[in-house]
Amino acid sequence: MTHTPVLLVIAHGSRDPRHAATVHALVRRVRSLRPDVRVETGFLDFNVPSVQGVLESLAVQGIRDVVALPLLLTRAFHAKADIPAVLTDAPPQLRIRQAEVLGPSPLLLSALERRLYEAGLSPADKSSTGVVLASAGSTDPEAIAVIAEIAREWRHTGWCAVRPAFASASLPRTQDAVRELRALGCSRVAVAPYVLAPGFLPDRIARGAAEADVLADVLGPAPEVARVVLERYEAARVPTLAAVSA
Repeated sequence: MTHTPVLLVIAHGSRDPRHAATVHALVRRVRSLRPDVRVETGFLDFNVPSVQGVLESLAVQGIRDVVALPLLLTRAFHAKADIPAVLTDAPPQLRIRQAEVLGPSPLLLSALERRLYEAGLSPADKSSTGVVLASAGSTDPEAIAVIAEIAREWRHTGWCAVRPAFASASLPRTQDAVRELRALGCSRVAVAPYVLAPGFLPDRIARGAAEADVLADVLGPAPEVARVVLERYEAARVPTLAAVSA
């Protein structure tokens, strides 16, 4: 019988209650797409259950195989350091594989466009609209480079222009990117938050979008995000199944 590893979605956590509510909404969508997979949620900080608590509970229940999926858009500090450290301290009877972070993915670009269209744009607006790809920001050069590359790639799908912006750690800020797009001559400027859930930094992005014409919602439980979660799960579980059958 084929064994299906448990999917443990690992979220950052936040004091803002909207964060956990959005994470849970996304996980519900993931479960609806794959009712055959047990999906659990753990938080690194601020919220319960903690990742360690979920892992200990799974071990007590006799679970052996787990795919731990970082609910992150870029492979920055949390994916490289925090999460591996927590997983290293997991109960020894668990076999855990860490999945890749969600981004980059064409599906996430589709989710960004979904949010822009929900905010009032249409495909016919693309050629006259400049978009600010507004991320939380990072001190990790790899993460910053990935955001810049996503912006370049997205520009080629028909937008007037696309500029990256960052709510912390890096420049430019959202408001500066909005002004740059105005100066380029884009007749309309939209801000697309490249973030998964509401919180302190997304609120800063929203404030920076004050001079924009359109502000999209966070990615949240968009269907495309749920599909990326399951893509990353499947990619990580294949080696797990090979190890089980070996």
